[in-house]
Amino acid sequence: MLAMQRSMELAAQAQAAAQRSAFVFCDTAPLLTAIYSDLIFGDRSLHAQARTLHLNYALTLLLEPDIAWIADGLQRDGEHVRKPVTHMLQQELAVLALPHAAIAGQGEQRLAAAIEALQVLDTRT
Repeated sequence: MLAMQRSMELAAQAQAAAQRSAFVFCDTAPLLTAIYSDLIFGDRSLHAQARTLHLNYALTLLLEPDIAWIADGLQRDGEHVRKPVTHMLQQELAVLALPHAAIAGQGEQRLAAAIEALQVLDTRT
């Protein structure tokens, strides 16, 4: 699973570079995959590899669980795991001292927070 994620990320990066795009966004991340594996299956075996792979990210947008959860038909989880998963992800990012930005709020406020985080990132590169 993690290898497939990384392969898809590299393909997206190549495509973005060819199009002169500044950013590639990933809807999931190695740490999140490892956290869910731990939470759902009690399997911590992905953590070491996930931590190493996550070092490739310039920034993690940590989406706060402050908007309504809507089932997508693919995931088994629900509202009850949102806060624990967010907490576990916050802990991993803190331990690894990886750059991240908490994104909270509704609608335009949430979008503005994400854009602001990316603008800060853009000035560092």
